[in-house]
Amino acid sequence: MPDLPSPQDATEAALFTECWDAALSYADLCTAGSAAAAELAREAFEQGIRELRAAESATVRGHGRRSARLPRIPLLLTAVRSTAAAWEEAGKGHKLDPDLRLWLHSDQAARYTGPPLERPVALRGLRDLQHADAELLWLAEAEALPLPLVARRLGLDPATAADELAQVGRMFRDRCHRNHLDSPLDAECRSYARLLDAVTRSPAADTPDDLSRHLATCHPCAEAAACLRLHGGGLPGALAGGVIGWGGLAYLERRRRAAEVRLGAGRPDRADPDTGDPAHPAGRTRIARHGPLVAAVLVSLLALAVSLMPFGGDTADDGAGRADADRQPVADPGPSLPAAPTAGPSDTPSPEPSRTPTPDSPADRQIPDPEPQGTSSATPAPETTGRGAPAACRVDYALVNQWPDGFQAAVTVTTRDPLASWRVGFTFPDGQRVTQTWDGSAHQDGAAVTVTAADYNKSVAAGGKLAFGFLASWSGANRPPSGFTLNGRTCAAV
Repeated sequence: MPDLPSPQDATEAALFTECWDAALSYADLCTAGSAAAAELAREAFEQGIRELRAAESATVRGHGRRSARLPRIPLLLTAVRSTAAAWEEAGKGHKLDPDLRLWLHSDQAARYTGPPLERPVALRGLRDLQHADAELLWLAEAEALPLPLVARRLGLDPATAADELAQVGRMFRDRCHRNHLDSPLDAECRSYARLLDAVTRSPAADTPDDLSRHLATCHPCAEAAACLRLHGGGLPGALAGGVIGWGGLAYLERRRRAAEVRLGAGRPDRADPDTGDPAHPAGRTRIARHGPLVAAVLVSLLALAVSLMPFGGDTADDGAGRADADRQPVADPGPSLPAAPTAGPSDTPSPEPSRTPTPDSPADRQIPDPEPQGTSSATPAPETTGRGAPAACRVDYALVNQWPDGFQAAVTVTTRDPLASWRVGFTFPDGQRVTQTWDGSAHQDGAAVTVTAADYNKSVAAGGKLAFGFLASWSGANRPPSGFTLNGRTCAAV
């Protein structure tokens, strides 16, 4: 770690390393480079530790159960966000991720520092818990740490930790429901509050169509629904989104992967780490770790053999294209590489290069860290339309995260011409439904979706980029959308 505040005692020293890792992980999402990430994390860590020590040394007044502060890690993550906002105001915004800068100037960012009753219900609900309960909920749900490890860290009985976590989850839900009712709701939102509470209590309850339509257009109610629905695996996302805000889901994915690396895929208490028995947990972990590498080598050898076989025409290329179109991205895929030109009749085909994994090849990596939301990589030369003319725009669609009944995606469009305003259209192939958007307003008619610019990001310079993100539901299949257009003009896919 860099030069950070000195721990005051052994307990604080034990927490510093984990807290620093969390702050640095989020700071890396918020910045445009590793040096800026370390600088942002260091400033935020110093600020957060000062707040933490002040809160712990302050005299607790009254006899209520309300916590004086957030748990340690969420407190430091909010310090990273507030430090990034201070950078933007001080003219250091060039060090931050461009999409974070847009978010910092949006109404969504203002909610986190605005009137208390207008702040996200997850943030208010976590503060309302006792400190030990809030720590348990965050470490188990957001940091993805195994429950026995969390129990030992907090001095709980591992045998009863699961029951205690379930009880804390119910208390969190009750406080979020109360905070939602205390929010300044309009008449329509208040009329749905009781129905929303009833529907989210049971995993078997169906959401009525009118409530579903309301949740698709009302951000505060959709936010409350995510906190009230404890089943379905959405609680970590509700916590991260309500406490952190921008980049919350990407942070969750990073922490989950970090926990798997540190703890051996989440099994720190396996009895015999040397066993190779596939039936044993450790054996399964070893197979799970090395299986993708072995599979990649076999697939590479098969691909090399196929490329050297005397197939004619474009049959092989067409088959590969269809396979790529049907494959689902795993986490936060980067843009696909452009297809190689097909050899003409007079061209001499060159043998395909070996696909044996190298230390920098995708086959040797587990899964890349998710990029910041809405961020896209550099792209090659401009694509062309079907008629051979340069495309007016290029689009990069990224699946940021996916869970059993929903997903998060980011869309980045590069425009050839300057824009005074923009409208992006696309079509879903599998009945997906958009439930929430940011950096734009969405309208869906059947499979067709149209996203229009927000007030603060309408203008785009020639060669510039516009970006927005959304949450959506899916069932059965979740293929990426197609038919992207910008102001009615067809875009080329990256």
